[in-house]
Amino acid sequence: MSSHTESRFAADVYGNRLERVVELMRAAHLDALLITPGPDLRYLIGSAAESFERLTCLVIPADGATPSVVIPKLELAALEGSAAGDLGLPVLDWVDGTDPYQMVKSALHVGSRVAVTDAMPALHLLPLAESISGLPVSATPVLREMRMIKDAAEIDALRTAGAAIDRVHARMGEWLRVGRTEAQVRADIADAIVEEGHTAAAFVIVGSGPHGADPHHEVSQRVIENGDVVVIDIGGPVEPGYYSDSTRTYVLGDPTPVVAAQFAELEAAQAASVASVRPGVSAESVDAAARNPLTAAGFGPAFVHRTGHGIGLSVHEEPYIVEGNDLILQPGMAFSIEPGIYFRGDWGARIEDIVVVTEDGCESMNNRPHGLTVL
Repeated sequence: MSSHTESRFAADVYGNRLERVVELMRAAHLDALLITPGPDLRYLIGSAAESFERLTCLVIPADGATPSVVIPKLELAALEGSAAGDLGLPVLDWVDGTDPYQMVKSALHVGSRVAVTDAMPALHLLPLAESISGLPVSATPVLREMRMIKDAAEIDALRTAGAAIDRVHARMGEWLRVGRTEAQVRADIADAIVEEGHTAAAFVIVGSGPHGADPHHEVSQRVIENGDVVVIDIGGPVEPGYYSDSTRTYVLGDPTPVVAAQFAELEAAQAASVASVRPGVSAESVDAAARNPLTAAGFGPAFVHRTGHGIGLSVHEEPYIVEGNDLILQPGMAFSIEPGIYFRGDWGARIEDIVVVTEDGCESMNNRPHGLTVL
């Protein structure tokens, strides 16, 4: 981490990223990247600036010229925690009445082939396209290659995030009790997520009883009952912006023999999927390692989503662990492995870990027990 801020890495991390992105731009025959606030901007210069109606834009030329930042004068404070100053990036500030899109254009060559971040809102994309006389292309083909492969600093941040969310799961017995509502449990978990080191609670799913059969149920006023199976899916960012995401399934009282047996199948499938992760295998093969045993056990129709998603500065990013994705895994890729089984109107269960591909397998960022935890 940088010695003067905990909101970003050291400046040389971002300097190396800017050099690498220029190399990839040239290989893709692009002349410039335009990056507005969002995960890509934070990745490239460590800025957590937000996007508003006034344009903030990092302009990265492919010709080796120093990148510059076009930003409203009243938003200059948003750059103070970034690496822009340490890297010596020119800051082109503007005031109301100035056309910032023309400022961006002036930094580009005539006829430049321009790519933009996927996070750029239409209110900026459309006037930029008009200003540069052409619709930009997506920067994703360039940035996905960089962001999918986490460096050592990013992996350390993911470890920190994983350990923090593990500590929250370890405390679940403090809040998850018969007679409380899902909403009450959620409030306590959200507080604990911050207490244990996150900057915020990005999401808290408390799916009790039949609500557990909805993979994206959040919370309700339902009162938790004895015998309920409860899915707890939680996560949030730790500085400098890297996310945790972990799911465990709990039961209030002893599970029925049927629930215990079905959950055991899920636990085995999740373990098999984790064990399949290594460099050189495809993303879809990791999905199949979870899906095939559940299908063989008769639970194919109950597993209704992909096995996993990439994670980093966004909760969901590439690579996606899903059938049809023949992407070959490489060391440094980080993603969830989270098979689930869902029986509508009755109950559901999911087990989720974040893993990072290593040279000969994978490292799990989450280390809480995977079994059906009885409270």
